[in-house]
Amino acid sequence: MSFGEVLEHVGSMQRFQFIYVTLLAIPVFMMASHMVLQNFTAATPDHYCAFRHDVTPGNRSLAEEDLLKVSVPLDEKGRPQPCHRFVHYQWWLLNATILNGTGVNATAAKMETEPCSDGWVYDRSVFRDTIVTEWDLVCSARTLKPMAQSVYMAGVLLGGIVFGGLSDRFGRRLILIWCYLQLAIGGTVTAFSSSFSVYCALRFLTGMAFSGIVLNCVSLCVEWTPTRTRAILGTLNGCAYTTGQMLLAGMAYLIPDWRWLQLAVSLPYFIFFIYSWWFVESARWLVTAGKLDRAVKELKRVAKMNGKHEAAAELDTEFLRSKMKEELASMKSTYSILDLVRTPNMRRISCCVSFVWFSTSFAYYGLVMDLQNFGNNIYLIQLIFGAVDFPAKFISVLTISYIGRRFTQATTLILAGMTILTNIFIPQEMQTVRTALAVFGKGCLGASFNCIYLYTGELYPTVLRQTGMGLCNTMARLGAMVAPVVKMSSDYIPFLPHVIYGSAPIVSGLAAAFLPETLNVPLPETVEQVEKR
Repeated sequence: MSFGEVLEHVGSMQRFQFIYVTLLAIPVFMMASHMVLQNFTAATPDHYCAFRHDVTPGNRSLAEEDLLKVSVPLDEKGRPQPCHRFVHYQWWLLNATILNGTGVNATAAKMETEPCSDGWVYDRSVFRDTIVTEWDLVCSARTLKPMAQSVYMAGVLLGGIVFGGLSDRFGRRLILIWCYLQLAIGGTVTAFSSSFSVYCALRFLTGMAFSGIVLNCVSLCVEWTPTRTRAILGTLNGCAYTTGQMLLAGMAYLIPDWRWLQLAVSLPYFIFFIYSWWFVESARWLVTAGKLDRAVKELKRVAKMNGKHEAAAELDTEFLRSKMKEELASMKSTYSILDLVRTPNMRRISCCVSFVWFSTSFAYYGLVMDLQNFGNNIYLIQLIFGAVDFPAKFISVLTISYIGRRFTQATTLILAGMTILTNIFIPQEMQTVRTALAVFGKGCLGASFNCIYLYTGELYPTVLRQTGMGLCNTMARLGAMVAPVVKMSSDYIPFLPHVIYGSAPIVSGLAAAFLPETLNVPLPETVEQVEKR
């Protein structure tokens, strides 16, 4: 008897599982808010150099539009340049009557420009207050904005390494509770940041907590539910994340101040922290960790909640030992990250899955963290980018459940890559077509994420599942960290980011073909079972 059969014995998809999965899914609604929060809290509004204080020729005051005309040059689209102003006021640009009848020869005017030295004037009609307007992250300091997102992703990366290993050593429940608290405190205190460096440090800590929550929510869902329901539950969690993206658009529209928006997406995690103490530890992990007494206790609790009182009465450590002899006999006392590449099948799985995670995340965040380039109404674009995941994930769950994980993973990645590359050949003027292609590509990448979370949990054995998920999470965050850096290359070659964003998913889609199929296959408990598969 495998653990799956033990789970059927106490109730595999009944009252306990429905309540448990729901409570795990609720925090996921807010996870998307933290991941793409900087689309709004770090949005860059239109801006231009602040005026000098001595722009009143002839002791006459000028209207703001006239001050702008004589102080700031225009770009090729006829808009005020954001980073330069005239060294000398260009009075000749005004009607001569405004200047007390004094004419100025335009050909003699000096048109030299200089960087802004007195600050900037921001258009606050859409974004009232962001970290960009608060700390002037524009012009020579514009690279600090993507750096802030990269710092957050670095926290997510480190969190995957740290909390992945800790979860395999100390359990899923304890680490999940801690991560809820860390994100609640870190996210809340971020809203009171006094400087950009403090903001980045706090965002780093919330990024770490994000990883711990994602990893342990996935594992607890997978390890407490039967094989036949894993695809549906994984998709429901993905839909919760998608709903969170749409919810963020509405929240950002209603809360234009970045500090209040930061608070709004962080305070609910105190509630999640409180009710998470009710959570049950993964009995699969307890068995593989040799904690049979506690595993029996948790299984009895689940059996009683599911109305299986007879099953609860006959459960004891001897029952588990007799039913899981093979798994218990083949387990080591400790495992390390080296076990992910020590044997042939584990090595193949780790290499291919790591590449898939990296490419999916790399292309995904290359698209979703650059919404300002897809239209003026960023709230509507955010809503559309979120909504496209619903049909994408609905279709993916059908292919995952009836065709297979491997087919779904490879197909969604290759389609996403081809879509991104196609956008290179669409003129900038055809904004609607470009946006439609980007939305389709984002939907494919969302479906890829939906598949890979489930697929990875099924490929790795229980004794190394969190360590493997931690490795994959690390590769995903590396991709997310690199994405903003690649975007900056457009300053030199405009189409280069799209070439890189599109090529990576296609290559990783081909790599996914080398992974084993896990459709209707029981979860492996040990490395030996993976090697035999």
